[in-house]
Parts: sequence; C-alpha cells; structure tokens
Amino acid sequence: MQNKFYPHLASPITINGLTFKNRILGAPMSNPEMDPDCHMRKEEVAFHENRARGGMASVAIGLGIVDPDGRTHTKEVKLYDVMSLPSLKEAADAMHRHNCRAVMELAHGGKYAGARSHGDNTIPKVYGPNDEINPEGLQVTAMTEEDIERIAGLFGQAAALCKQAGFDMILIHGGHGWLLAQFMSPSMNHRTDRWGGSLENRMRFPLLVVQKVREAVGPHYPIEFRMSGAELIEGGYGLDEGIEMAKMLDGKVDLIHVSAGVHEDPSAFVVTHPSMFIEHGCNVYLAAEIKKHVKTPVATLGGLNDPDMMEDIVASGKADIVELARQSICDPYFPEKAFSGQADDITRCCRCFTCFYNYLTNRTFCCAFNPVVGHELASFSGAPATTPKKVVVVGGGPGGMEAAITAAGRGHAVTLYEKNDRLGGQLLSEQYIPFKQDMYNFVKVLSGRLQKAGVDVRLGQALTPAQAAALEADVIIVATGAQPIVPNIPGVDGPNVATLDALHQPEPALGQKVVILGGGLVGSECAIYLDGLGKEVTVVEMKDDWASDAYFMHKNAMKVYFEKSKVRICTRATAKAITDKGLVCDTPDGEALFEADTVLLAAGMKPDRAAADDFFNTAPRVFQVGDCLKAGRVVDAVTLGYYRALDI
Repeated sequence: MQNKFYPHLASPITINGLTFKNRILGAPMSNPEMDPDCHMRKEEVAFHENRARGGMASVAIGLGIVDPDGRTHTKEVKLYDVMSLPSLKEAADAMHRHNCRAVMELAHGGKYAGARSHGDNTIPKVYGPNDEINPEGLQVTAMTEEDIERIAGLFGQAAALCKQAGFDMILIHGGHGWLLAQFMSPSMNHRTDRWGGSLENRMRFPLLVVQKVREAVGPHYPIEFRMSGAELIEGGYGLDEGIEMAKMLDGKVDLIHVSAGVHEDPSAFVVTHPSMFIEHGCNVYLAAEIKKHVKTPVATLGGLNDPDMMEDIVASGKADIVELARQSICDPYFPEKAFSGQADDITRCCRCFTCFYNYLTNRTFCCAFNPVVGHELASFSGAPATTPKKVVVVGGGPGGMEAAITAAGRGHAVTLYEKNDRLGGQLLSEQYIPFKQDMYNFVKVLSGRLQKAGVDVRLGQALTPAQAAALEADVIIVATGAQPIVPNIPGVDGPNVATLDALHQPEPALGQKVVILGGGLVGSECAIYLDGLGKEVTVVEMKDDWASDAYFMHKNAMKVYFEKSKVRICTRATAKAITDKGLVCDTPDGEALFEADTVLLAAGMKPDRAAADDFFNTAPRVFQVGDCLKAGRVVDAVTLGYYRALDI
C-alpha cells in the first residue's frame, strides 16, 4: 500500500536482494569520540540507534579505517582490528531492532592520513598516489604496486569483518579527496604508470578495491560506492568525467552514491557539506545526470531537509534514493513524521555547523535545535513529573518555548507569557532572510508544539515580578532575553541609524548605502543578506578580525561568499560618531568617514540581568534560561530550557 503523503519516498527498494523499507538512507556520520582503543562506546551506538529509531531505512557509520596508516584522526573505527567486532555487532543489532539496515563506510585517508594527532607521538607512514609533502608537512610516499595490492586487500578484509558483525551493506568511500579519490583525481594523481594518467588508469585502483571487496563479501551482498560527481576544484574532474567514472562502476557495485567536492579544499567543503548560503539540494544535479547513464541505482544528497523536495527527487527520477546526515541529527524522527502526516512538526536543519564545530572541538554530538543529541543514554530524558506543578514561563524566545514544551510534556500545567504579539524572540529577525528560513521555521515548529502540548500562551502580556508572584506558581522560568548593545557615541540616536528591528519586514527600512557597525557573526550575516538585496555594504569592526565569534566552518562559508561579493570589511576601526554623512571611525590610518545612508547597529547583545533577577523569590523555584542569563546562541537557550524543565 502506498503512503498517501509521500508515496515515492516511502516506497521500499531492493538492492542486490536486500530490501530497504523506504528511500531515505542515513549518510555516513563518524563518531566524535571513541574509547581509548578506537572502538565505539555505548554512547556512539545509542546516537546511531536513535537515528534508526526515527524511521530511516538505513544508518551508515562513517570513516571505518581499513589500514593503521590510513587514519586521519582518532575518531575512526579500526576495521583492521578484530577487537572492533563486539562494538560493531552491538551497533548492527541496535539498527536491526528498528527494522533499519546497518551500513559501514570503508575509508583510507591516503595523503591526508596522519594529519591529526593520534596521541602516541609516532610519525605515521603516509601513502598516496605521488611522492609529495602533505598540508601538515608530512612526507607522502607514492604507493608501490605491492602497496596498492595490499591496501586493496585490506578493504576486502575490513568488509568481511563488517559482514561478520552483521552489517547489511558496505559503503566504499571513493569521494571527497580520500585515498581512492586521490587516484581518481587528475589534480592529485600525477603518476605516469598504469595507475595514473588516463581515466582508465586512474580508475584502476578504485575498481581493484571494488573487486577485492566483492571477493570478500560474495555476490549477494550489497556494495555502495561513494564518489564525487565533480571535484569542484581547480584542475579537478568535472561532471562529464564523473559520468564516465560512474559508467565504469556500473554493474560492479549495487548503489552509486553521488556526492561532490574535495573535503580538504575550503571552497569545495561548503558544497560537500552545504552551508546555509547555498540552495538545498545543490548537488542533486550531479546524481540526476549520472543516473541517465547507468543502470545501477543512484543516491543523492546535499543539504536536504524537506520531505517535499525529497519526494520530488525520487518521483521525477533524479535519483532512486536520498541520503542525509545533519538532518538526522536535527530531527531523527523526521521520516516517521513525514510518513504519518506530521511534516509540519519536522525540525529542519539550518546548516549552522553547530554539529561540526562540537564534533571537531569538544568531541561531542550537539545540535542547535535538538537538546537530546549526545545524551541518548541519559535516563532522565523525557521522564514524567513525579508531582505535577504549576509552571510559569516568562518569555517566548526559543529557550522559553523549549522549556514550556518540555515541562508540559512531563505533565506540568504551564502558562507562557510573552510581551510581544508574536513568539520567537531574536529568531523573528530571521523571517525575511532567505538563508535563515530554516531557523525561522524552528519558531513555527515550536509554536505548533506549544499548542499540542497544551501550553497556555499569553501574547502581548509583559508579566512583572509582582504579577508573577501573585500567580502563586510552583516554578517560574525566566527567559526574558537580552537587549542590543548601543554604542555611546554622538549621533547614535540620529534618523539615519537603525537597529536589527529594521530587518523585521519584507523590505528592510534601510538606505541603499549601508554601514554595519559591528562585524561579529550577526553583522557579517546581515552583510550577506543586504548584499543579496543589491545594497552597497560596508562592515566596520573594532577587533582585528571579523566574525571572531562564528564557528570556523560557518566563517569559512561566509568567507567564500565574501570573496565573490562587493561587501567591504574594515577591521581595527573604532566608532567615534555618526553624522548625516555616515560613520566616523578611528582606524590604523587615522580618522576615516564611512559614507552611509543608514548605519545599522549590530554591536552585539547583553543580558538584562537586573530585570531577570527581579523575578527571584517570586516562586519557590525560579530558573533562568537563555539570553537573560548570558547572551549566546540558539543552542545554549534551547539546551538550557530543555534541561531546566527536566529539573522540575
């Protein structure tokens, strides 16, 4: 029977005898942390199991490394170590509990191996197509015939280990600039023997790996091959050659997974892992064109978060399967929601790189919108209240909304007071910014959840501490937000000065020539928005660098945008005054006037501590969450709101 909401997306597909229950597969996602022996802990297994529980047809664990000399960091499963078998078996069993197929990605870092510390002070031997020095300054040794045969055999041995552990499909990583892709790439493979030069020669090693894996797992075991449909770098191959590569793989593998780019190239990275400044489904065209030339099923991916778009991709024949990773972090349950007619409750990934940042720096799972991620084993998550209480939430931003929803879901009687006539807090400024629509959608999702949870929402009511005390609540959660920082300079209250409130409308109330005072994350994103509207934009920042508060991957995405734009960024410039001609600043070169029709204030936010502290002692228990505690990011507000509600 067809699903009435998404008939094509929800339809099963059989690949080499293995049936997948729908067309949504979990793209490979590696583990942020492992045990000291680089085996998966129960925390990692629980994270992947939660993705399986939400309804995806399969979940792939990323970067299983086939060779100790192929490791790029310490977060990779050691598939060359038989002692990985117990945790692999546990992970496969966890997927199977939810009728979800378990997939393992096989990879080798090639010339990028040894790029991150393994903590043992040893200098690894680094292999690649050529003799060269890699970006980390390590000597790369060109692989000999013996090396090529040996490493291809290691791929086969790793595949056999995964099959023994109960994994249902193997994914060979031949994209993104890792070892196989290094041989495939004309920009990275400079060999003159039978392993380099012509396309046939460059594909010889990847095809040998496919052969060894097939020999190891047998004819009736699915093999997926991940490739970049185009490298998107100078000197790299384009779609035409990507098509020829796919044709050479056709019939030898069971699923061709078409990605894009080279992971280690900053400009291509933001397409491999699409930033919010790139359209959703940006890489689908690669899979759609390749599909015209092969008989093997084709999978696509690239910033997908909308089931309507996914349905169209499959229904129109652009691809047989869609794969996604970050969306399954943001809302692991989105397939079940889509297929059961609850698509309006899907939290859509806003591609803010919160997950990437925490994965690489804090070595944890994290999401700006999903406070449960990384805490799947916590026994208190979602626990019902022992004694239902009367709860009042003051403030309807994301932190207050999340607190209200969570408290009501645990059985408490919750009333939320918001002084404005709309919910959303600081996220309301995202409504008309094209690349922030997924963030604004979060406001709509939370609003719907408030209603479903039975929260009594009082809009347009600025609750005072005295009024709050008169309600005789058991718990008051204060989420009153922060106030914009207004520089104390002459002219700051002039008619040509605007705050971020000017963006709360379809056409921002700004002149043609805009100077943004404040080049942090918010000011930089405003510059991109206004540049997209055709305005002349200058960003003025007093620090040595712009967007110093941005996640480095998000900053890289902005940098890629700015390099192609007309936005002017001036750092080490301290504002002195605003005149009718623009912004006057002290710069390293002396006093300068930045001409402007409008000066837009984006100097940051500060918590209104006095107003928030006035609510102390208005109830037996008073919590503070969000920007009223410390001006920060959405992830901080949502996470604290969620866990404070669990404390009740």
